[in-house]
Parts: sequence; structure tokens; C-alpha cells
Amino acid sequence: MFAALLNRLTADTPDQLEATDARLAMAALLVRLARTDGHYASSEAARIDLILARHYQLTDGDAQALRVEAETLETEAPDTVRFTRAIKDHTAHEDRTRVIEDIWELALADGSRSDDEDSLIRMVAPLLGINDRDSALARQRVIERLNG
Repeated sequence: MFAALLNRLTADTPDQLEATDARLAMAALLVRLARTDGHYASSEAARIDLILARHYQLTDGDAQALRVEAETLETEAPDTVRFTRAIKDHTAHEDRTRVIEDIWELALADGSRSDDEDSLIRMVAPLLGINDRDSALARQRVIERLNG
């Protein structure tokens, strides 16, 4: 399963992802963000589950199962550029803004911003077709939601 998905992601001209593959790619991107600082805490895994459940209307168990699959995929996944572009190709623009909000939520959930997380988000946002201004607005919405 992972081999086929990785082959589609790394092809010179990647095919359109199926919805289940796009979910897995999104989950793996969240895992990659959580692991970027070298410390993948159980609280980050729980936050990923919460984000996936909300984003895809999944049960808690289904969200957790998706994350567990994504943890494996992330270790084998291609570079973040192709990975993120594959998500973009399957996701409508308004939904990509939600993706950036989800990514910011994970990055900000622990109350601090790491340089590594910021760097990854600055790379991912334009690959998703989200400009700096819209990413900053997404970050502000997340901050308000987390603090409110």
C-alpha cells in the first residue's frame, strides 16, 4: 500500500491522488511537522488525531488509525515538496487554507513556535498555493481559537 502511494508521489508526473491517499498524505505531513524538532510527543500525536477527526469527520479510532499509518508513511515519504504538491493537486483552494490552519494548530498547540516548525510551514504554504499573508491570517485565526 505504501509502496504504491510512494510511487505515485515520486512519479515525474504524479497521478491525481485518491481521497484516501490524500488523507494519508495530509496525516503524514502533520506527522512530519510534529517530528521536525526531533521530539514527537504523545500530546502532538493526540493533537494530530483531533485535527484529522475534525478535518475529515472521522471517529476518534479512525483518526488514530490514520495517524498510525501516516507515521509509517512519513518515515518513507519523498521530499516534502512533492508530498505537499500531491496534497495540493487533490485539494480545493479553500480546503488548502484549512490545511494551513490545521498545520498552524499543530505547531502552536504546545504554546511555543519552533524555528524548525516555522521553516517547514514557510516552505509548505506556497507549495499549497497559500501566500504569506493568507498563512499569517490562518495563524492568527488559530491563535484566537486556541486562546478563546
